[in-house]
Amino acid sequence: MRDIDAKEVTNTVARLFLEANYNLTDDVLAALKTAEIHEESEAGKEVLRQIIRNADIAAKEQIPLCQDCGAAVVFLELGQDAHIAGGDLNVAVNTGVRQAYEKGYLRKSMVTHPFSSRANTKDNTPAIIHTEIVPGDRLKIIVVPKGGGAENMSRLVMLTPSAGRQGIIDNVLKAVDEAGSNPCPPVIVGVGIGGTAEKTLLLAKQALLRKIGEHNADPEVAELEKELLEKVNRLGIGPMGYGGRTTALAVNVEVFPAHIAGMPLAINLNCHSVRHKEAVL
Repeated sequence: MRDIDAKEVTNTVARLFLEANYNLTDDVLAALKTAEIHEESEAGKEVLRQIIRNADIAAKEQIPLCQDCGAAVVFLELGQDAHIAGGDLNVAVNTGVRQAYEKGYLRKSMVTHPFSSRANTKDNTPAIIHTEIVPGDRLKIIVVPKGGGAENMSRLVMLTPSAGRQGIIDNVLKAVDEAGSNPCPPVIVGVGIGGTAEKTLLLAKQALLRKIGEHNADPEVAELEKELLEKVNRLGIGPMGYGGRTTALAVNVEVFPAHIAGMPLAINLNCHSVRHKEAVL
């Protein structure tokens, strides 16, 4: 059994949330620059230039990429031979979130009683924590500041098996088309297929973590990703809704076995500020 200090978890979570809010990953920046070269709409091309410039300023000045610094989503992969010493794991994560959002002057967006008082928690906690037990003695931490505008465009569709592959395509295109400019395109489209209602929603969010340009290891799923991306970009929504061929930078699909009676489908969109960072302790 290997001990991992709860304080180290807190410090790592705090660091990662600051880094994620200030810095786009290299794959996203490269995709944006490629899109700017190939975009045919002049308005869309200018939007992409401004997005790239914004990312450069945010990184140099260490300020948020976007005023919406997101709900604090955290994925934990905890090795079964690891032990969190000196404190509770969830408390350690939430303390790290609190420190990051206070130290970095990041906007705090979480509210209690969302159906009534909507009182701000004033430190962006509680985090949304997803923990998976895996082999080994390490702890992998992935932080995802998830913006509200894109998250509001999420969809869950409980399809029947007869909907088939075409049903998946039709519903993904419908979700992106109806979202329009609301999720601040160009977007990453995360798609979950299979499992149960809650499982497929989680798959869709996890799909957003994949690097742009990396396809699903299953050739059939990879082909579906390519077809979806092509068709999404034919919708003409374009960067920030100004029209053009760059509505999405990627469509990532994750699949899980489903019950014989159903085919759950989830769609989760991420704005052009694709913010996630990870570390292994």
